[in-house]
Amino acid sequence: MSESSAATNFTLAELLICACADVWREEGEVLATGIGIIPRIAQGLAKLTHSPGLMITDGEAYLTETPVVIGAKNHEGRAYAGWMPYSRVFDALWHGRRHALVGPVQVDRWGQANISCVGDFARPKRQMLGLRGFPGNSINHVNSMFVPNHGPRVFVENEVDVVCSVGYRKERWPAGVRNDYMRIHRIVTDLCVMDFGGPEHAIRVVSLHPGVSFAQVQAATGFPLLKADNLRETTHPTEAQLAVIRQLDPKDVRSKQLKDNPPGIRPAA
Repeated sequence: MSESSAATNFTLAELLICACADVWREEGEVLATGIGIIPRIAQGLAKLTHSPGLMITDGEAYLTETPVVIGAKNHEGRAYAGWMPYSRVFDALWHGRRHALVGPVQVDRWGQANISCVGDFARPKRQMLGLRGFPGNSINHVNSMFVPNHGPRVFVENEVDVVCSVGYRKERWPAGVRNDYMRIHRIVTDLCVMDFGGPEHAIRVVSLHPGVSFAQVQAATGFPLLKADNLRETTHPTEAQLAVIRQLDPKDVRSKQLKDNPPGIRPAA
């Protein structure tokens, strides 16, 4: 088996890291931000493989050419490319030169996302982060989403309880507000990869993870989904990708991000 050939032994977390890394493929020189362990490893994998032009930060004040290893506590071994304090992050954000991979609590059929609370805003059943930077981020630059537990409580039947980030629902856009800077690129879940390539930006399934059926994905979603014309199986990690993942996450923190972290090739449902 060659270094770049498809692997046959990989975990679901590793499959998802590779699928998440693909959201930045051919994005060019943009600031890649992965929120959470799997998206963060994915941004580093993308930088070190197919998208070397990506800009990534050390999470403090610098752009780095060498992704920071999960759990690293010092600056040893890092190669810095420039200064990137918080103010310059906003410069990149407001100019549309950022692509973030975010983790919403709820998503609706229009791609609107919620990280604020579940239930009525005045008397929530569950309180989360609040709106944070979602409104401005979603209006000004591209976003993708990572959902580690695909189910109807995340992909809700109606509109999300709190619209924290904008989507493709026309009624939510005030007259005169420009919406040509926003784009939702991909949604990666533990079952599939989806995009907004259907009519009127309808969500469609573009790839199914090994062992997962379209019917299984639809049953776990609160609204109708479309099949992409070229619906395929999600690409398996290569041995070279797995080597980079192990380099970025030597303590295998990735395996603790999913319940029981099953094999990447699961028995057919």
